Amino acid sequence: MNSKRVRFFRSGFLNNFDMTFSHLDTEGKATMVDVGEKLVTRRTATARSIVVLPAEVLEQLTAGDFQTKKGSVFQTAIIAGIMAAKKTGDLIPLCHPLGLDNCAINIQLNEQQEVVIDCTATITAKTGVEMEALVGATIAALTVYDMCKALSHDIVIKETKLIEKTGGKRDFKRA
Repeated sequence: MNSKRVRFFRSGFLNNFDMTFSHLDTEGKATMVDVGEKLVTRRTATARSIVVLPAEVLEQLTAGDFQTKKGSVFQTAIIAGIMAAKKTGDLIPLCHPLGLDNCAINIQLNEQQEVVIDCTATITAKTGVEMEALVGATIAALTVYDMCKALSHDIVIKETKLIEKTGGKRDFKRA
């Protein structure tokens, strides 16, 4: 695999890191990762997006879901997130197009009354599904925003992050 060594600046001092970007060739040009020699393994990834809704929007919450003129907010967000995860290869230029084994989205309110969206993608393949999980959670969060913006534009998509991944070279779990 061709990769480029990169120098990073941190805190004003030059540090040499022996890191490589998998999507850059030796000349620093964008390239798709060649997964031809990788082993097929079961791979999973879970990503989370958190949406903060203002009180006037939360007041509309009934029976664990929002009902609007556009329909069920959470159910629509789940469908949008799954559809987006399946289209990740079309949205992000260097992602491989993948046929997911499964994609599940769970939406709930946490103790701070924030909307927590978890997207778990699974596949048996030569490449991972982190991007699919991240895209699914992000699009589900954007769908919540879209469906609630008639009540308020003071909605914040606070964060999106990878929570866990398994399979491939190394596993990851956020502490």
